[in-house]
Amino acid sequence: MSVIAFDQAELSEKLYPFLEMRTVFDLRIGILTLREKWSRHLEKLPASQEIKEPIALPANTLPTVELLTHLINSNFQADPATLPIKKIEYPWQIVEFNDLSIREDYELISKGRISEVIPETVQVSRSTRIFIEEGASLAHCVLNAEPGPIYIGKNAKVMEGAYIRGPFALGEGAVVKMGEKIYGATTVGPYAVAGGEIKNSIIFGYSNKGHDGYLGDSVIGEWCNLGAGTSNSNVSNTAGNVSVWNPASKGFVVAGNKCGLFMGDFSRSAINTSFNTGTVVGVSCNVFSDGLTPRHIPSFSWGTKGEKYEFQKAIRDIGNWKKMKSESISESEIQQLKIIFDRS
Repeated sequence: MSVIAFDQAELSEKLYPFLEMRTVFDLRIGILTLREKWSRHLEKLPASQEIKEPIALPANTLPTVELLTHLINSNFQADPATLPIKKIEYPWQIVEFNDLSIREDYELISKGRISEVIPETVQVSRSTRIFIEEGASLAHCVLNAEPGPIYIGKNAKVMEGAYIRGPFALGEGAVVKMGEKIYGATTVGPYAVAGGEIKNSIIFGYSNKGHDGYLGDSVIGEWCNLGAGTSNSNVSNTAGNVSVWNPASKGFVVAGNKCGLFMGDFSRSAINTSFNTGTVVGVSCNVFSDGLTPRHIPSFSWGTKGEKYEFQKAIRDIGNWKKMKSESISESEIQQLKIIFDRS
């Protein structure tokens, strides 16, 4: 019997656009997805532990060490109202919780294991908080783990001249390009590419930010591409609170005083695109604009002036981008994209 029964209440509107193509369990925050975190935590439970009834938790609960400690100590019988639950309810909370998640995932992954040797050409600070997986390639870069741990995934690459401050996570097969400047807390997902300057952001798998430009306090979905020179604003000129468009509220929601770009899967920006503070981009958009972009760009937008991306052209273009990483678009992806297209 499962020890947790997840309440999968509708979350897609609040977490728009990141649940358009995935479940909440497949959100990546820190090094791992929520699904991977729960799996690793729960597989460590004693086989002899007897649970009378599974405890009910919201599906968007972040599995923290603090929460798991309380659950285990109560034999999974605690009143959920008394538990220290952190819920990911809005996109900016993926950014908010990324620092904690990298630190806890790092311990979960590295405990009891030995890192690959750090190459002699790499300048490091606090080497005991750097973990390198098999097949990773690093040369003539700087890794500063004083502010937080640094995780380099299997077969990942950090090119020469890159500067990285923890906490930082680089997924399997991902690449940090030459001269890149990365500030924590930042995650670059599997097979993604990072270039330019990045701070406090999450790039999901297979996406590219391969050139100069600034990305801060942002979340980028899977299979996105930020054209050369693309940058986002993350602070308003008044230094006041930033409001972000959210369909659940049918308007804008205050998200704090720092908030960047939230881009859905399969979306792209042209060279030198300037994203406004707290901009939300839907799924499968081709973004190009004179000056700052609007703060909400609906799914399947072609440009930013209300023109719609033709569906078959969008599918063709997604297929072309996938071929560049030896992947192909699946029938289930096409079906889900058609649902999104029809309602956009």
